Amino acid sequence: MTQANNAADQHIEHHLDTQGLICPEPVMLLHRAIRKADGGEYIEILATDPATTRDIPNFCRHLGHTLVEKSEQDNPNGRSDNHTDTLYRYVVQKKQG
Repeated sequence: MTQANNAADQHIEHHLDTQGLICPEPVMLLHRAIRKADGGEYIEILATDPATTRDIPNFCRHLGHTLVEKSEQDNPNGRSDNHTDTLYRYVVQKKQG
């Protein structure tokens, strides 16, 4: 993780836990959080749906927000279904203005 990402982690104002939810719910919840956030604020998203690896970066690119961090790890709470084996973490910064 870069120093810039460490700074973002220390200033996360909004947290979304979408574990167990599948497309399109994680992106819909992110959209709702973006509408409530002020420009420049950071939103952390935790997800287990592999589709978020495509959907969240596309959402940011399409609407002009910054995807500050994208990472994945084994989900310590994972179950046997295919949506919970990996935990995906994103940090999005809402665009200014």
